[in-house]
Amino acid sequence: MQLNELYDIGSTHNLSSREREILRSIVNMYILNANPVGSRPLSKYLEGKLSLSPATLRNVMSDLEDLEYISHPHTSAGRIPTDKGYRFYVDTLKKIEELSEKEINTVHKYIALNDSESETVLKEASKVLSVISNCIGIVRIPYLKELIVKKIELIPLSSTNLLVVIALDSNIVRTVTLEADFEVHHKYAEDIARYINEKISGKTLGFLRMNFAEIINENLLKDTPLMRLFIDSVDKVFENQSNKVKIITSGTQNIINQPEFEDLSKIKSVIELIEDEDMIIHLLDNLDDYKGSSNIFIGSESGKESLKDYSIIIENYQIGSAKGSIGLIGPKRMNYGKMMSIVKMVSSALKQ
Repeated sequence: MQLNELYDIGSTHNLSSREREILRSIVNMYILNANPVGSRPLSKYLEGKLSLSPATLRNVMSDLEDLEYISHPHTSAGRIPTDKGYRFYVDTLKKIEELSEKEINTVHKYIALNDSESETVLKEASKVLSVISNCIGIVRIPYLKELIVKKIELIPLSSTNLLVVIALDSNIVRTVTLEADFEVHHKYAEDIARYINEKISGKTLGFLRMNFAEIINENLLKDTPLMRLFIDSVDKVFENQSNKVKIITSGTQNIINQPEFEDLSKIKSVIELIEDEDMIIHLLDNLDDYKGSSNIFIGSESGKESLKDYSIIIENYQIGSAKGSIGLIGPKRMNYGKMMSIVKMVSSALKQ
């Protein structure tokens, strides 16, 4: 499908129909070729739609530049889209581009839920996002406090080390190692685990972190060394985040290979971007507060200097009761119709 088949011609922007078509074509050409668009190539590109001379196009392009939809690089006679121009382009997409059967099969090949642990599936989701999009795939690990604890196992690793295995809803498993100053017997650990499981049925991780001591308070086991160790370690055992990893990224090399980032200083900016985990998490966590089209941040729209050369597309996902967000980061010169389709497809596959 050609990009120019994705438009909604009935735009409500304050541009004439001719200006809209020319602006879309400029964005199309820059997306496809990564070269500033001149009036002569643009005239040929528009043949069959608009019969305009290069001189006429130069006048229209000058007007679009005055309106800040396109800009004029100093080293070129052509024009490139601004963030405002890309926003117009995205807001007037008629529909997202359909994925090929091969791409759909690739998504399902990577994301085979079944009995797989969710964190493994999310790593694969990040990979398939990057593989199909040729951008950076990002996945936010879900907050766990609202997930129900299905079962706890206590497994002695040595005479004084105990592995706590917590099976959560949505096929998420947490493991925590506790160190005791007394000898841990296997049979006693099983008895304690059996009692704990009777008490925690149907309760969330967050609830147990706040109320575990009260839940087992009436039982004689509460003052035994192993139960006391468990109570004293409740913040560690029922921590709301499964580990220190909050976000998974894949495909950083995809960005580095893009024409926009041949400059070594731009490569450095890519590395700094990926290392700024908190910034990416902030964008993902505030998805519901964002009112732009299709959950897309274009360049300066994110309010982050480190994202001024990029666009980020975000979607929510859900595995069982676990909720999070996924997306991709790429150059502003991306095929938005295709990228939006990829993110939506992966989000949908995670729900199955």
